[in-house]
Amino acid sequence: MAKHGKKYTAAAAKIDATRNYEPMEAIQLVKETAYTKFDGTVEIHLCMGLDPRQADQQLRDVVVLPNGLGKTVRVLVFAQGDAAAKAQEAGADYIADSDEWINKIQAGFTDFDVAIATPDMMGKAGKLGRVLGPRGLMPNPKAGTVVPGEDLPRVINEAKAGRVEYRLDKTANVHCPVGKVSFDAEKLYQNMAALMEAIKKSKPAAAKGTYIKRVTLTSTMGPAVHVDTNLAQAMTAKD
Repeated sequence: MAKHGKKYTAAAAKIDATRNYEPMEAIQLVKETAYTKFDGTVEIHLCMGLDPRQADQQLRDVVVLPNGLGKTVRVLVFAQGDAAAKAQEAGADYIADSDEWINKIQAGFTDFDVAIATPDMMGKAGKLGRVLGPRGLMPNPKAGTVVPGEDLPRVINEAKAGRVEYRLDKTANVHCPVGKVSFDAEKLYQNMAALMEAIKKSKPAAAKGTYIKRVTLTSTMGPAVHVDTNLAQAMTAKD
């Protein structure tokens, strides 16, 4: 078992590991037990009753968090011509419109948080799978990041406002940020509720048995707080 430092041990002592907390109480505990000097990220971890090996039990979608993520999101757009002009107007940080850009990314440039592409540029963007894929930056129609030029302003604005992608990993878990430790508890609650609502709506038709098995909240490097699964699933952003 990994050894933890004094700060972690002191923080973990405030949490009853045998309890499943109601969502607001869990959020307050995560804030209270965060101990990093920087403003840590609050993350939700969901253990899902899905089989990631089955194509009809995949879970991948996006949600716009009402209170954003508390960070500046840098957006790169693969586009040319009119679409590139629209992307620039909408506030994209980088416009990858040439082979020069493709080469630059191939050489390791990944100084951005979201990549969006128009369909006609996917041939070029597709060559960057080895660089972008492992970092979760590859534009993908399922994640809503491959869109026609006229949709670029909306998608860029959503990305900057706190649009996050969630997906089932190989271990049948979903990990997703819901804000910063510095957010007040109400804002974190609203973001978490928006995510839970989106995940419920995305339930694959082939899902069997218990859909969400376990819900855990953590802060960067902080101890885990278990959340009552039924109460988490009943959350609504309007509470």
